Amino acid sequence: MKKKIKKLPKAIAIAIVSLISFIPFYYTLIAATHSTDEVMLGLSLLPGSHLIENITTAMNGTFWVAFKNSMIVSFSAMFCSVSISLMAGYGLAAYQFKLKRVIYNFVLLTMMVPSVLGVIGYMQEMRALRLSGSLLPLILIWFPSGFGVFWITQYLQNSLQMELVESARIDGCNEFSIFLKIVLPCIRPAIISLCLLIFLWSWNSYLLPLVMINNVENYTIPLYIQSLGNEHRKDIAAQITGLLISVLPLIAAFAVFSKDFIRGLTEGAVKG
Repeated sequence: MKKKIKKLPKAIAIAIVSLISFIPFYYTLIAATHSTDEVMLGLSLLPGSHLIENITTAMNGTFWVAFKNSMIVSFSAMFCSVSISLMAGYGLAAYQFKLKRVIYNFVLLTMMVPSVLGVIGYMQEMRALRLSGSLLPLILIWFPSGFGVFWITQYLQNSLQMELVESARIDGCNEFSIFLKIVLPCIRPAIISLCLLIFLWSWNSYLLPLVMINNVENYTIPLYIQSLGNEHRKDIAAQITGLLISVLPLIAAFAVFSKDFIRGLTEGAVKG
């Protein structure tokens, strides 16, 4: 009984924080059931009667084209970024070589520079390579991920027992086999966490597609949602509905991999 009483304040605090966090989502869900005029009139706590109309408007033929483009971009960015981060992070964590500290500090430096500052230069580079207007610039930007390299390096240093690697080397296992059969299974939570984060960031990216894509056929979900409406007025209700639909894949991914995601966030933070 005493333990339950001690846990009561924590449970109440968690309930209050959860309720506050749920309020914006609830309002978004309710707003999706109203028309644009009703949404503009002010906050409503009761559902309306325009949900089917908003879903129909949001999920027209162009929606599935944008959905396919977002899937292609997000999965490609996730696979390439995580693969490069794994190899680079393992190299920084497991090997000793000249300029290792310099390279690691450079990785940290890239995380301190706002990505917005490089948009203009990146746009000029893609234009020079004649890739502007395609989906490739939205994927290539994720290849060098300073956060991914830092994440994997820290996780390996804090969680992977290097004695396992040394034992495998003594037994004659080559480096590629060590990486595939020992390192990757040991850091599975970190890999899943990084995959979810890269997928989320790529899926929600708006600024880069806005400046790189000028063809409706290459629109991603954020650009498609922003374009809902006509030349005179934005269909805010349909945009809100589109936002709700667009987060369903993210919710499904986090629901399936939530345990590994939480482990990836916590295990690498403690030495041992």
